[in-house]
Amino acid sequence: MEKFAFILHPLSLEDMEHISPIMKYIPDGLLEAALKMKKPFKVSHITGIKSPYAEAEGWFVGCPLTAKQMVELPEEFVMDRIIESGKIAQELGAKIVGLGAFTSIVGDAGITVAKNLDIAVTSGNSYTVATAVQGTKKAVRLMGKSLDTCRAVIVGASGSIGASAVRLLAKEVSHITLVARHLQPLEELAQEIIATTPTCQVQVTDDIHHSLQEADIVMTVTSALDFLIEPQELKSGAVVCDVARPRNVSREVSLKRRDVLVIEGGIINVPGNVDFHFNFGFPPQTSYACMAETMILALEGRYENFSLGRNLELSKIEEISRMAAKHNFTLSGFRNFERAVTEEHIAEVRRCALANTALHQS
Repeated sequence: MEKFAFILHPLSLEDMEHISPIMKYIPDGLLEAALKMKKPFKVSHITGIKSPYAEAEGWFVGCPLTAKQMVELPEEFVMDRIIESGKIAQELGAKIVGLGAFTSIVGDAGITVAKNLDIAVTSGNSYTVATAVQGTKKAVRLMGKSLDTCRAVIVGASGSIGASAVRLLAKEVSHITLVARHLQPLEELAQEIIATTPTCQVQVTDDIHHSLQEADIVMTVTSALDFLIEPQELKSGAVVCDVARPRNVSREVSLKRRDVLVIEGGIINVPGNVDFHFNFGFPPQTSYACMAETMILALEGRYENFSLGRNLELSKIEEISRMAAKHNFTLSGFRNFERAVTEEHIAEVRRCALANTALHQS
């Protein structure tokens, strides 16, 4: 039996209400102070993961800090908490631990955590970007679009997931815009894409909202706490893949733009009769791609540091995709704000987009 662990943390204080409804009656300041004092802990035992080649069990370990606290508290304090969480994983018997949400962003993206543990560490970012791009391409096809004529925008293109998404999508789209708050890393990435993929036109900008207006494909992967894409900013017929946690796309987009398709990136079917013994808002037997990467590496017996740091290797993205296929991990159906995105919904979005296009051309 292979063994792994995965570190979770609440993205916001609202997430604490999933643990106990009484949390909503506790003042924010008091709840934040309590989280800061609380030590990491075992959340649940994960059972039933079974591929044709191996079986695995694991544990969720809770790191009790919100995304806001991880950004605002002293980095050394936050890193110590993440490392403490990893040491609990060690004590439970895990041979590899995955870093969830902001635990994979703080500091040097897992490198220091790995140096302070006796087990392997991965961020899960390689499989996250692989499945996000795979899902986006599928959604584009379902919307009746051809990738080679699409204009894509990657928001958060200077991050590890964003930069890798750029490298993958640039091979297939006609135009790609790289968006982030700081231009220098974007310029460097743009020069790389121009040199390796001359068929794709490349643009860089720090004007996030203006860049969205002509985009057929939007992939957003920022770690911003306060950034939201709003309904009026998007082109009719656009496919928007929100990989970020907290989300970068406003709920208003889905409510008000029936001609725009919004999906969440990286939702995976887990093989076997998996029971997480913890509800994180997904249907049974599905997980985030970052969680799935940790499971895949365990099933493969690859107890080694895999996706760490700010630069993901395309070879590892391809490798984790092959391992996922071997162990029967597959892309799940599309979801958006805890609801399934059905084929009927996609067909309706496509009809509305076509109607809008015809109206504007008449």
